[in-house]
Amino acid sequence: MAQPIADRRDVDFVLFEQLHVEELSKHEKFADFNKKTVDLIISEARNLAIKEVLPTQKIGDEEGCKLENGVVTVPESFHRVYDLIKEGEWVAMPEDPEWGGQGMPRTVSLAAGDYLVGGNFAFMMYPGLTHGAGKLVEEFGTEKQKKLFLKKMYTGEWAGTMLLTEPEAGSDVGALTTTAVKNDDGTYSITGAKIFISGGEHNLVDNIIHPVLARIVGAPAGTKGISLFLVPKIWVNDDGSMGEFNDVVCTGIEEKMGIHGNSTCSLTLGGKGKCRGTLLGEENKGMKAMFLMMNEARLLVGLQGFSCASSAYMNALNYARERKQGKNLLQSMNENAPSVPIIQHPDVRRQLMIMKSYVEGMRSILYYVGHCSDKIATTDDENEKARYQGLVEILTPIAKGYITDKAFEVCSHGVQVYGGYGYIKEYPMEQLMRDCRITMIYEGTNGIQAMDLLGRKLGMKKGKPVMDLFGEMQKTIAAAKGIAGIEAYAVKLEAAVNKLGEVAMHLGATAMSPQVMTAFAHAHPFLEVAGDVVMAWMLLWRASIAAPLLEKLAGGFDPEARRTAAEKNKNAAFYEGQVRGAEYFIQSVLPVTYGKMKAIMNSCGAAVEIPEASFGG
Repeated sequence: MAQPIADRRDVDFVLFEQLHVEELSKHEKFADFNKKTVDLIISEARNLAIKEVLPTQKIGDEEGCKLENGVVTVPESFHRVYDLIKEGEWVAMPEDPEWGGQGMPRTVSLAAGDYLVGGNFAFMMYPGLTHGAGKLVEEFGTEKQKKLFLKKMYTGEWAGTMLLTEPEAGSDVGALTTTAVKNDDGTYSITGAKIFISGGEHNLVDNIIHPVLARIVGAPAGTKGISLFLVPKIWVNDDGSMGEFNDVVCTGIEEKMGIHGNSTCSLTLGGKGKCRGTLLGEENKGMKAMFLMMNEARLLVGLQGFSCASSAYMNALNYARERKQGKNLLQSMNENAPSVPIIQHPDVRRQLMIMKSYVEGMRSILYYVGHCSDKIATTDDENEKARYQGLVEILTPIAKGYITDKAFEVCSHGVQVYGGYGYIKEYPMEQLMRDCRITMIYEGTNGIQAMDLLGRKLGMKKGKPVMDLFGEMQKTIAAAKGIAGIEAYAVKLEAAVNKLGEVAMHLGATAMSPQVMTAFAHAHPFLEVAGDVVMAWMLLWRASIAAPLLEKLAGGFDPEARRTAAEKNKNAAFYEGQVRGAEYFIQSVLPVTYGKMKAIMNSCGAAVEIPEASFGG
């Protein structure tokens, strides 16, 4: 029977065989996190996710959130699970224990999140956003703000959110109209309305701390004049006690396609003129501060989409092994042939192979980005810090944009594997697909992620992060060329990396020319092909680890020896899966990627040159 949520063997493979996360314990910062400790953490997260969090997924979807008299109630089952999350200190896993975190490597926190978010990501948005808001306080807050808010947020006693979006200022944050007026006591009176606020109001905690983007009266227009404020739902006195209600009113919650268990709120601030906040960071530097949270949030959104895909794959795999339908194709003319599990049908196997390769590659990408952050935290070499930070920057739009695009595709394949049952609520697939869809939209639509990759990241530091990324890929390719059985895949990936570099240079030059609109019309296709190449890199990296181990277990690398070993040995079966995953993606998906790269090089301007009237309507 397939495992629920995530394949533990694969989680361990990425942590210990691909990234060697236990080696971080050699550094004083992570000295407590040896392999045994990491293993215990993942086991605890897995147990909590399967036994407590996962059972709330369907219930939360069906019950949803309710707004009555300004109070939002979450599904009743969420309260017990939230208490367990608090007790286990899961809210701020990678943060300083002094403030309520566990101080663990970010790579390990992502692996724990793999299970917890996979159990019910609508629920896990509450602690997830709280962690992100707390990070803003930690990075930009005064000592007083930290003392009043940080530990209570990182421990989950209070919750946090992010108030950016307004009715007329969605992705264009600079158009916001929320205002701030400085008071004699140093606080600011805040007036405005925010929409689409995840977890903006709920009854899981006594207080919710809102980081709010607003413009101080008289500040410059656009993003240059935006400041960030800390606005508690209930005012917090200087001694830490809670005071009066702070005039932050929930005026509505959205009825959404998915994530029904998370309250998506419209909030009015200062409707009665009594909303106060304190400046977080410097005046007119709010967007710079908020980008810190948004980059963290984008990695979390990638994890959310991925967790839906991982669950979809685990469910589809289990279903395909149990569901009997039709004869084996090789027995189609035999009237007495029995029905077989649908995993024996070629087209079902094709879809499972697509799901498997994407899910495993996604896991490696996300953990790798986290691992780069851990490398930054464990080196004193400023050049190394800059190099790893550049890798984080260049991979963030891929970790959010590309991964959530492909996660939705994986969920769609999951529905298809189930057939008609995938489309009805009795089974989990339709909810996973509905929940997954938002990840392509919020925290910057995937079109914005693509524009970020093309417009900012390619040219960052004169292209050094891109070249560093290509350098990391070439290391894997060089190693794989020396491994019997996968050398041909290395050659194919090398050609794809070189072609991607050519496309990047072409698109970058086009973006600097009068054809800039045409270039950005191809930004999302470029995000997709860049993601495909990164995905192929991760899968080849996996195969380069697995192939020698498989050969040793099988006593050879010929297909028959490998098949025999896989039937008898779980590790051999797993390593065979890694080799086949790389083979499938590089042989079957990368050729399609080449076609997309060719289309980008054509620089077709039809999408931007067509008159608006010619779209019809």
